[in-house]
Amino acid sequence: QVQLVESGGGLVQAGGSLRLSCAASGSIFNINAMGWYRQAPGKQRELVATVTSGGSINYAEAVKGRFTISRDNAKNTVSLQMNSLKPADTAVYYCSAVFSTSPLSSPRVYWGQGTQVTVSS
Repeated sequence: QVQLVESGGGLVQAGGSLRLSCAASGSIFNINAMGWYRQAPGKQRELVATVTSGGSINYAEAVKGRFTISRDNAKNTVSLQMNSLKPADTAVYYCSAVFSTSPLSSPRVYWGQGTQVTVSS
């Protein structure tokens, strides 16, 4: 059983900070990319930030300079430090990870259950 468990969401005023964390557990073999996506009401899920096992990082333009993604390969965890939050950042944030569960299986995307981030003006 594979699980991605997120923590750290909540309510914050504009300009404030939050830190999201995600831990992957279970039968995991060779995690490739890990990252964060978000979905606001009435909108499609969108990329926030991703990081590969080699450390290559990609940010959405809307969060560059404000959010920082980090990863601990040994612990299978990924975190997102969110600073200078704006009401437009309000969404459910989902952790994602791409990995296979055995040397013979193909990698696929796994998702966490989501954590709500609300930024008040």
